[in-house]
Formats: sequence, C-alpha cells, structure tokens
Amino acid sequence: MSAPHLLWKTFLAFLTPLMLSNALQSLFGTVSNVYLGHMIGVDALAAVSVFFPVMFFLFAFVMGLSTGATVLIGQAWGAGAHDKIKAVAGTTLAVGLLLASAVALFGGLFSRQLMTALATPPDILDQASHYARIMLLTMPLGFAFLLSTAMIRGVGDTLTPLLALALSTFIGLVLTPVLIRGWFGLPTSGIAGPAWASAISNALTLVVLTIYLRRKKHALAPDAALARHLRIDGAVLGKVLGIGLPSAVGMVAMAIAELVLLGLVNGFGSAATAAYGAVNQVMGYTQFTAMSISISVSILGAQAIGGGNANRLNEIVRTGLMFNLFLTGGLVALIYLAPRAVLGIFITDAAVLDLAKGLLYIALWSSVPFGMATVFSGAMRAGGVALTPMLLSTLAIVAIELPSAIILSRSIGIQGVWAAYPIVFSAMLILQMGYYMLVWRKRAIRRLI
Repeated sequence: MSAPHLLWKTFLAFLTPLMLSNALQSLFGTVSNVYLGHMIGVDALAAVSVFFPVMFFLFAFVMGLSTGATVLIGQAWGAGAHDKIKAVAGTTLAVGLLLASAVALFGGLFSRQLMTALATPPDILDQASHYARIMLLTMPLGFAFLLSTAMIRGVGDTLTPLLALALSTFIGLVLTPVLIRGWFGLPTSGIAGPAWASAISNALTLVVLTIYLRRKKHALAPDAALARHLRIDGAVLGKVLGIGLPSAVGMVAMAIAELVLLGLVNGFGSAATAAYGAVNQVMGYTQFTAMSISISVSILGAQAIGGGNANRLNEIVRTGLMFNLFLTGGLVALIYLAPRAVLGIFITDAAVLDLAKGLLYIALWSSVPFGMATVFSGAMRAGGVALTPMLLSTLAIVAIELPSAIILSRSIGIQGVWAAYPIVFSAMLILQMGYYMLVWRKRAIRRLI
C-alpha cells in the first residue's frame, strides 16, 4: 500500500467525525431556535440573539486557546512525549477555567448592565438579562467541554469528541422543551430553559467523558498526572497563546467584517436582509466543510512535525487541497443543482427566494478558494506560525473585501456586496499560498514542545 494512499485513508478517518461534529453543532443551534420561537415566541428568540455577540467573543477566545493547545498536543503526540501532552492540557484548562470563573462572577453581578450596554430593547431586557446571567454563571462548564473535546483531537482522536457532542446534543434537545415548559415542577421555565439545558448537558457529558477516558486509559484522561499539571506554566502558556491569540483575532476580524457587510445589506431593505440570512446559512455548511479540512491539515501536520517528519507536510497539504476540491466543491455543485429547494428550507416568500438564488450563484463557489486558503494557513499553524497568516487574512478583509463591497454595492446594487466574497477569498488564497510556497516552507521547521 503506497504512502499517499495511507495518508488519504488517515485523513478521511480523521475528517469524517470532525465534519459530523460541526453538523451536530449547527443542528443543535437550529433546533434550539425553533423551540424558542414556537414554544415561547419571537421575543424570546430576540432576547437570546442579543446575547450572541457576547457569546461569540468568548467563544472566539476559547477556540483560539484550544487551537494553540491542539497544535502543541499534536506535536507532542507525534514525538511520543506524553508528559508534555498533560502539561499543555493542564495549563490550557487552568487558564480556561480561570477566565470562565471571572466571566461567571462578572455575569452573576452585572448581566443586566451588560445587556443594557448592548442597547437591548426595553421590552426584552428582563428576558435577555435572565438568559445572560445563567449562561455566564455556567460558563466554566461550557469552557471545560469545548477545551476538552478540542484537545482530544490533538492526539488524532476525532471519534470521542463526536460521541461526546452527540450525547450533549441529545441531552440538550430532550431537556430544552421540558425545562421551557417547567414540567415536573422544575423552576427553570421560559427563557431560562435553554440556558439550563445547555449547562446540564455539558455537566452530564463531562462526567461521562471523564469515566470513558479513564477506562480507555486515553492520553488525555483526567488522572493524577493531569491534576499535577493543572496550573499555569508560563512557558507553555506563551506557546499556546502564540498560536491561539492570532487565531482568535482572525475570527473576530471576520465577524466585524460580517457586521459591516450586514449594515450594507440592511440598506437595501428587509427582503435583502432575509436573503442575506438564508444565503449565509447555506454558505455556512460549505465553509464548515472547508474549516474541518483545515483543522485536519493542522493536526495531522503538527503530528508529522512532532514525529520528525516535517517533509510530509507538503503531502498533507496536497491531500487537504484534494479533499477541499472534492468535498467542498462537490457540496457547492450539489447546491447549484437545486438552489431553490435548498433556499426554500429557510425562505417561503417567492420574491425573496429569487433574490437569494441570484446572490447564491454569485457567492457560493467562493467557499472553494476559501477552503484552499485555510489549508495553507492550517499547515503553517501546525508549525507554530499563526501571526503572519492572520495578518494576511486581515489585510485581505480590510484592504480588499470591505472596499470592494462598498464600491460595488454603490455601482451595481446588492449583488455588489456578494461579489466581495469571491474577490476576497480568491485574494486570501493567493496571499496564503504565496507566503507558504515562497517563504514559509523554505524555513527549517522544528517542533515547539
């Protein structure tokens, strides 16, 4: 059996559970919103939506932290340095829980003031504050769950996080309607229901995950060795943040750009806003596929570097590009075959559906160059370089995407906003590929831990 074939099989075995995990997360968010909208009403949906910016910024930091930790764990796993795996995991969990505890304290005391500062409409302020308080108070559970499942992937195990997420999703979907209705006399009715359901599902899943990992004698099982490392090691933290913070900043930069684009779209009326929401939902699935491939490249690349096989990185990149072409490109092609049927899941108005279909045609294919750009940035992240790829992406957003959207929206209308997506993602691909090919891969690549 040839080495490329072995890599293809390894990549697919790693990628499939990761893609299913992303699909599960999207499903849980969608169904939770359906519960809120149908069981309580549109005000509840609005109250939860107000909290989203807070959740996103916290989520961005945790995902950045987990990205840095996962790369270092991947390198340590590739090198067979199991003691260093525990050191990275312990420091990452200690920092995450310390931050989450501060968030919980702040949320318990100032959730109403926070919602007021976010200009929450007075008629939903009480609901939004109540929801925010519970979400912030239970944040340590959410942080622990996200960090634990992300770090497990660093040792090449994507099946365990998938099973944990499946269990958490199942518990959450069962508990949410029960808690919303306040059945069995539970004091969690109304908008508090989904927040408590999330906390309880995280807590129960963490208990089951702990038992499972210990029985399996998993490399990241919570044991005495991990307990000894559950402290902040400055040297390890510096390496985690060196990779993680640029990743978090990149997420925030893209989110801010999306807010600017949404502002442009809103100027074309409510039909344009509705079409924007539907097209973004569809593009989200193609981009999730691309991001899953990028994460796979990053972790498999980190393991190769840790094992002293940095020369395999080019092969991993080629495999990632191939998967992106066939999987992301294949999904894009399927959607192009039946755009009205796909968009019809989110839109019923015929005029809005026609508008969304036209916008989808313009922008959807750009998920492929987006995915290819993230393959190159993922490979560089595997070697501990995250700042330059982030700066290149941010440069493309600030200097190309936003000016293109503004200028084209004024000259050709709403279609101009969507034309900015293929423009910026193609530019990102050129920048990331150019830096990888001409600069980064010519350097000596060494493991960080």
